[in-house]
Amino acid sequence: MPQGVALTEDELSGVVARAECLHDAAAVAAGIERLAAEITAKLSATQPLVLGVMTGAIVPLGRLLPYLQFPLELDYIHATRYHKSTIGRELVWLARPQTPLRGRTVLLVDDILDEGHTFKGLLDACREEGAEAVYTAVLADKPNPRREPGMVADFIGVTVPERYVFGAGMDYKGYLRNLDGIYAAHRDDED
Repeated sequence: MPQGVALTEDELSGVVARAECLHDAAAVAAGIERLAAEITAKLSATQPLVLGVMTGAIVPLGRLLPYLQFPLELDYIHATRYHKSTIGRELVWLARPQTPLRGRTVLLVDDILDEGHTFKGLLDACREEGAEAVYTAVLADKPNPRREPGMVADFIGVTVPERYVFGAGMDYKGYLRNLDGIYAAHRDDED
């Protein structure tokens, strides 16, 4: 079922009831704090440009920003390979950052690193725009044998298994990004 398909409240309640909680709200909060500490240690003196990767970064980035107690600029980038689908395709640009990247230290923040094809495209785009250094931060890292070779996040909040995960910014078919924890969908709900 593609993203954006209307699901009823009962259907969504059933998805949550059948799901396995991988990281509860406290574990997600601890992951956010860990991200903040590592980012602060590495980037606090660089006045970085933080780019939220839409739409998944909205929740983790919103939770992360108050912990980054150093000068930074904020913008967003929006490209997708999924465009209302659960199957990745060619990278489609929806919005490029409005802040110039030339000579800047850039931190890309996203909800999850899975196969890494979208992230690779974003990294390449930032470098092509002249960013001096580009770092990546993800709330969840999902090790995947199909991952783009060499693609690893610089900063990771939590690790999740290779399952369909949702919550804490990640969606279930367009829904449930707003859950405090991170859940793995039941095998029957993955299609």
